[in-house]
Amino acid sequence: MLIDSHAHVSPAWYEPVETLLGQMARHGVARAVLTQMIGQVDNAYQASCVQAHPGQFASIVWIDPAAPDAPETLARLASEGAAGVRLRPGARSPGVDPLAIWKAAEACGLAVSCVGNAEAFMAPAFAELLETVPGLHVVLEHLGDTSKPMETEADGELRYTVLRLARFDNVSLKVPGFGELAPREPSALHGGRTFGGAAAALLEAAIAAFGGQRLMWGSDFPVVSSREGYGNALALVRECLFDYPFAVREAILGGTARRVFWKET
Repeated sequence: MLIDSHAHVSPAWYEPVETLLGQMARHGVARAVLTQMIGQVDNAYQASCVQAHPGQFASIVWIDPAAPDAPETLARLASEGAAGVRLRPGARSPGVDPLAIWKAAEACGLAVSCVGNAEAFMAPAFAELLETVPGLHVVLEHLGDTSKPMETEADGELRYTVLRLARFDNVSLKVPGFGELAPREPSALHGGRTFGGAAAALLEAAIAAFGGQRLMWGSDFPVVSSREGYGNALALVRECLFDYPFAVREAILGGTARRVFWKET
């Protein structure tokens, strides 16, 4: 079962869910995790998509973590069917417990889809946070960095440092399409090489560090449409996984997301 762990839909920005459903049907993707845009506190549209397509979508909501009632709001959204919440690594709550929002997610059984850059993920404060909420599943988006391709050697080295977080059992990574990881090769539009070997090498290093059970493919729809496109984002990752055991391929392309966001084994 193919599952897209990272897609955005909205009637106000990007594309409505019907456009995503078209791409999923075309490429054989059975389910998708709807990931709310930062700053959008109205999660009703995603909730309606989940309700209209039972079992096909999971909703990762966004709330203002600095709001005084954020933990209560998150608990309500969880009771209404949310599967996760999107937070930045530096998100903190007001009041006596700055980690209240993270602890609320843990208490509600929600996963955190964490968006940030490699520097923020490798900061000592983030490691301390992960140790404080060992029961919270934290999924780092974009293989632990921003959606900016590796233009320089330093960019690549920085991305590799995030793989050290594999020491935390409660951390997983979202695997994006290769167009997010490396610049497009000049020959790509003429049937030649697409993104060189840097993107595949990074994915292989992530598999070595985390194993397939803590990696999940995500398209970044519809942003991916301005890069290699939805189909290529899936096809090139599948091609890279061709020689891996079935269990690894199945986990990355669906099993991990199904376990984390649908609580299915």
